[in-house]
Amino acid sequence: MTDDRLTHVDGEGRPTMVDVSEKDVTRRRAIATGSIIMKAETLRMIVEGETPKGNVLQVAELAGIMAGKKTSDLIPLCHPLPGCTVKVRLEPEAELPGVVVTVEAVIAGQTGVEMEALTAASVALLTVYDMAKAVDRGMRIEGVRLLSKEGGKSGSWSVTE
Repeated sequence: MTDDRLTHVDGEGRPTMVDVSEKDVTRRRAIATGSIIMKAETLRMIVEGETPKGNVLQVAELAGIMAGKKTSDLIPLCHPLPGCTVKVRLEPEAELPGVVVTVEAVIAGQTGVEMEALTAASVALLTVYDMAKAVDRGMRIEGVRLLSKEGGKSGSWSVTE
C-alpha cells in the first residue's frame, strides 16, 4: 500500500521522478541555516587564519556553492536546476562558540530550490569540520534546517508560520 502524498513513489511503490513539465516557471527562493559548534580556541584559529589547512571560511563557502550546484547528483530523484544561484555565508559566533551558515538559493524554474539550499549548508559545515578537525575532532554540526521558501504552487513558507 502506498501513500498518495508521497510524490516520489508510483502506484506500485517504486521510486519515480516527479513530472514538473506542466508547472509554471516562477521565481523560487529558499533560505537554509545550520551551525558547527567547536572549542573557543578552534574558532579563534579559524578567524585568525591559523588552521593548518588555510582559510577555512572562504573554502567552506566555495564548497557550499559547489554542493548546491551538484544537489541533483547527490540526492536521488532531485531535478537538476540549471541557472540556480547559490549564496553561502559563514559567520563566526563567539557565543556558541562556532560558525553559523546561511544559504540562499534562487532560480526561475519549475521546481523548488530547498534541497539545493540544504545541501549547500550541510556541505559548507562539513568542510569547516574537515578543515579544522586536526585541531578539534569534537566539533558538532547542529540545526541544519530550512528557514523559508518562496514561489511555486504551494507559495511561501517560513519557520514562523
